[in-house]
Formats: sequence, structure tokens, C-alpha cells
Amino acid sequence: MNLHWQIRKWEELTTDELYEIIALRINVFVVEQNCPYQDADGKDKKSLHLFAMDSEGKAQAYARLVKPTVSYNEWSIGRVATSALVRRNGTGRELMKRAMEHLNSNMNNPSIRISAQSYLKRFYEGFGFKQVTGEYLEDDIPHIEMLFTP
Repeated sequence: MNLHWQIRKWEELTTDELYEIIALRINVFVVEQNCPYQDADGKDKKSLHLFAMDSEGKAQAYARLVKPTVSYNEWSIGRVATSALVRRNGTGRELMKRAMEHLNSNMNNPSIRISAQSYLKRFYEGFGFKQVTGEYLEDDIPHIEMLFTP
């Protein structure tokens, strides 16, 4: 599948892009993971939005790059999601690679903190993240905090 990658500030998102991003996030986190949670948490307006659209204009991958002091003292990558159509074909790795490259090249190699679902620990370790907390529940799903230090 050919994907078109974009990174935008909140005010640069079109209504169609925002709709597709929210639809993907709801499908992955609420529907697939059966986890009702408050997606509109006030952080989107203070974040960068990295996403990939297919040829039909459907969001297939997404990550939110959250500015320092919004979630943590460091930059953060969150709401990392890929649609079922592109899972297990490298799109998730490409998404994280692009997120890390953007922050490293445009934000002067910052430390990056994430709240990762515990089962994805090895995935994030592949990008240099290290676990820095014990496991905790977030929306009844086991999570760990992980930190990338350049």
C-alpha cells in the first residue's frame, strides 16, 4: 500500500485530516482494544501530528508528538496507532522512525518520554527507549514509562 506521510501543527490540519485521525484513534484504542477513554484530552492543540494517508484519503498510521511540559518535561510520542490493514508490514516501525527523525533533526536531539503499553516494550526498545518505571494501569491496560536519551 502506498502511503502519503504528513506532519502538521494543529492549526494546519484540514477537517478531513482531523476526521480521519480521530476515526483511526477511536477504531484502534476504543473499538479494537475495547477501552472507552477520553480521547479529547486537550493535548492535540499543543502537539504535532504525524500521519500517513492511503490513496483514498484514509488515515492508516498516526502518532502525536507532544511538546515538553504538556505531558512530561520531555517531548513525548503518544497515540501511536496503525490500522489493521497495515499492521505487521513495517508501517508501525516506519511511523516511529519518522517521529524520532523529526524530533531529532528539528528539536535538537531531545530526550523523549513515552507511556507504552507493556506488551510493546521490545518494540520501543528497538528505537533506544529504556523502561524507567514499574508497570501501572492506564485505562485498565498495563503500561510502562520509557525514556529515550540521545
